[in-house]
Amino acid sequence: MKNIVIYGAGGYGREVACLINRQNAIKREWNFLGFIDDGEPVGKKTEYGEVLGNIDFVNGYEKDLSVALAIGTPSILQHLASAITNPKVDFPNLIDPDVFFLDRENVRMGKGNILCAKCVVSCNVDIGDFNLFNIGVEIGHDASFGSYNVLMPNVNISGGVETGNCNLFGVKSTVLQYLKVGNNTKIGAHSLLMRKAKDDGLYFGIPANRADM
Repeated sequence: MKNIVIYGAGGYGREVACLINRQNAIKREWNFLGFIDDGEPVGKKTEYGEVLGNIDFVNGYEKDLSVALAIGTPSILQHLASAITNPKVDFPNLIDPDVFFLDRENVRMGKGNILCAKCVVSCNVDIGDFNLFNIGVEIGHDASFGSYNVLMPNVNISGGVETGNCNLFGVKSTVLQYLKVGNNTKIGAHSLLMRKAKDDGLYFGIPANRADM
């Protein structure tokens, strides 16, 4: 089994611990050591494990170590991915056993991605690095993602949508087919995006409009 830690001891980190337990129930692959958190004291316990340390623990670890970045803020996610410099660390893709792929062989994926339970992934989908897909996310055909995108529960990404980097999609938000979402954009909860989302914008409403317009 491979040693693994989860970076982030909050609610999402604990959900990822559940994901690892669900994977291990089918095939024993992971030896979960505990959580890494820069804002919590060493030894703090959760129902799934305790905090082992901060980023210094990861960068100083002397054996092979897998790390799951369970951080719900895209900019912090991106920062941590570059701040971990230990050559013995790898970033696996964690996929809940309940994720449904229409054609798994036709989905391309980088590293460090997390797909939680009840996600649905269609065909011809490209996913970059360190994207977090929370519970119940649906991804349409021919969709593509850059890196460091965070999708909250029950987000619906329609077919042909092109998503850049470091975007945050709120709970139950929807992006209609063949639109483009740039970089560093936030889509509000329950919002319906019906046009291209430009960089560094906040869009919310039905239909979603840019907040600074």
